[in-house]
Amino acid sequence: MAGGTKYLMSMGELKRKDNSIVFKNDKGNSYLPVESIQELYCMNEISINTKFLDFAAKAGIVIHFFNYYGYYSGTFYPKENLVSGRVTIKQVGAFLNNRNYIAKAFVSGIGENIYQLLYHYYRHDKKEVEPALEWIREKLPEYMEDGNMEIKQILRVEGEIWQRFYECFKYILPEDFVLNKRVKRPPDNPINALISFGNSILYSKTVAQIYNTHLNQTISYLHEPSEGRFSLSLDLSEVFKPAIVYRTIFDLVNTKQIQVSKHFDKKYNYCLLNDEGRKIFVQAIEQRFESVFDHKKLKRKVSYKTAIRLDGYKLIKYLVEGEEFKPFSLKDMM
Repeated sequence: MAGGTKYLMSMGELKRKDNSIVFKNDKGNSYLPVESIQELYCMNEISINTKFLDFAAKAGIVIHFFNYYGYYSGTFYPKENLVSGRVTIKQVGAFLNNRNYIAKAFVSGIGENIYQLLYHYYRHDKKEVEPALEWIREKLPEYMEDGNMEIKQILRVEGEIWQRFYECFKYILPEDFVLNKRVKRPPDNPINALISFGNSILYSKTVAQIYNTHLNQTISYLHEPSEGRFSLSLDLSEVFKPAIVYRTIFDLVNTKQIQVSKHFDKKYNYCLLNDEGRKIFVQAIEQRFESVFDHKKLKRKVSYKTAIRLDGYKLIKYLVEGEEFKPFSLKDMM
């Protein structure tokens, strides 16, 4: 798969053999070229030993693990070689003194990208989304200009943006993919299954991109910093959801590449993509990550995956040099 990313969809075992990676499953051995792999996605039960992990670390390979249900479990990455005490101190200082400013920037970015996505459908005769567009265009800036907003209020505004977005799904998607309520663990219907799976992949991709910056993954601003997760990746990934996850979902569903009758398993109170559905979704979202656009400010072609890392650099610029922090916007595309 493009961009140095390899997805392993079946059960098996990863081993080192000389200077190669071998994936062994019931179909035999597959040899993976080390020099062309930057990320490995383990989407099933895969056995790994410490000898292989040491080899992967020296090769600079990041490994993401997902469980049987498609939930992100965690990431193994090499020892951080871009550690910066200066940036970490600045991150902590910004959390203590300017958290609301950064959190608002993320929320404004979410609203802007949802607006651009909905406007695309508005221009294609989905006029029913106009109330959501109007709210984002007129009401959201009023909230963001309030200098006295606390973080809880900022989060409530973020929640309202997403809710208004979800309410538009019935105008964009066929009836069997309508979102009645966002349910995460476990997802209870096909659209929730797609959203959860897509968000997990985006989150893990963001973890890998932040790894290549000087940022500390655990110090976040919109989400609460907490033990056991890289909360800064949650922050940075939010603004990319409309451009990457939801565009992928809308395209796959509306072109009938993903169908309820063919690509989901329903059990008890949860619903998951089956193996075929996962393969289709993974291929589509990976193509989205690797697709390029002409960046208005940089005046060069940039992939969506690179844009995630660029947002990390923008945050560093704000922390260290005081430059305005403005996350990725679909309006940056020429």
